[in-house]
Order: sequence, then structure tokens, then C-alpha cells
Amino acid sequence: MKIAFATDHRGAVMRRQIIEHLKKLGHEVVDFGSDSEVSVDYPDYAAKAAGAVAAKKADRAILICGTGIGMGIAANKITGIRAAVCTDEYGARMARSHNDANVLALRSTSQYPATNLSIVDIFLTTEFEGGRHQARINKIRNLERI
Repeated sequence: MKIAFATDHRGAVMRRQIIEHLKKLGHEVVDFGSDSEVSVDYPDYAAKAAGAVAAKKADRAILICGTGIGMGIAANKITGIRAAVCTDEYGARMARSHNDANVLALRSTSQYPATNLSIVDIFLTTEFEGGRHQARINKIRNLERI
């Protein structure tokens, strides 16, 4: 799977572990930065990674900021993106199986790296269930036209 990846300055430390983990699993990582703890504006980085998914240049994206919330909000402004902020494994499973999320936003603050790695694994391996959930995804797509 081709994974677009981006962090702001708050995710710079955790990013190295996650990129290494993704590569060990055989995924191709397209890294949009930032690789520094110098303050940057998270919407710029969220737009690059989520934009790659929207343009079908990546299958999914993983974003990291302090809470995951800012990156998730920014990514969801891009047509075709369904970004989910996931802080636990259950949320990651539901984001994929019920919501067909294509972008994962993680928090770096007060989060164990092992937890984020587990969330990533679940997000990347859980399939969308379709069925009754597809009708809801179609309604979400219609909201993009408002």
C-alpha cells in the first residue's frame, strides 16, 4: 500500500518510529514532512498528504500532530477525504469498517508510541464493510457539494 505521511512539529519525534514500522510491513511511504521540531503550520502538511490521497497518488494517509484534531480537521476540508482522529484501536477499526476512512490522524501528546503503532496496523488492515454503511458514505459525499 502507498501511504502518504505528514506531521507537524509535535509529531516529529513519533514520526520516525511509524515510518520505520510502515516500511518493515512492506508499505511505500511518501513523506511530506515535517521532520523537525521547529514550529510549522499543520494545515500545510495535512493538505499535502490528504491531497495525495484525493488525487489517487496514495492509497491512504497518516497524519500526526499534538492531538490529531487539527490535522484531521484540515484534511477533512479536502474533497473525497474522510479523516478520522483515532486514539485507540476500537476507533481505528470502526473508522475503517463503518466509515471507510482514508486518512488516519494520530495524536503525539500523551500517547504511547506502541498504541499508535497498533492503531496504524488496525487502520491499514481493516476492510470497509460496505452494505448499510455504503449508503451513509454516499450521504457524506453529497455533503461535499453543499
